[in-house]
Amino acid sequence: MEKASKTRFLCETGLIAAIYAALTLLLAPLSYGPVQVRISEALCVLPFFTPAAVPGLFIGCLLANLYTAGLGLMDIIVGSLATLLAAFITWKIRNKNKWLLPLPSVIVNAFLVAWVLLVQYGTPYWLNVFTVGAGQAVACYVVGMPLWFLLNRYKKTIFRIV
Repeated sequence: MEKASKTRFLCETGLIAAIYAALTLLLAPLSYGPVQVRISEALCVLPFFTPAAVPGLFIGCLLANLYTAGLGLMDIIVGSLATLLAAFITWKIRNKNKWLLPLPSVIVNAFLVAWVLLVQYGTPYWLNVFTVGAGQAVACYVVGMPLWFLLNRYKKTIFRIV
């Protein structure tokens, strides 16, 4: 990778991380807890446009979880790794059907965050899967897909994708 490409990758990673963390914290009442709609998860479509989104989403989630430490170390680690895994899967499936792009974030977070909530709050696992999955679906499909359509229109300008 040439120097300009490395610099661009780092800048995109940092911007995505900052936007994710800022959105999560700005909308904090919605972003945390057993029933959550983390609007920043709409950014889960970004790995379609740039591989820098994979570490960017992970770092942004880590920062947001570190800042509040709502569920402690378990949420910081498992929640952030769930976002990393989902972003990586999204990047791997980027050339498939565009409607599949948000699905890894919905599924991975529904099952892993549900487990964290079970351990931390003692709330029923399958109820957690449903509530977290529903919140993820709202963030990723209702907000994320319109974001994808908007960014896709300008991808050549923003991401230099031909």
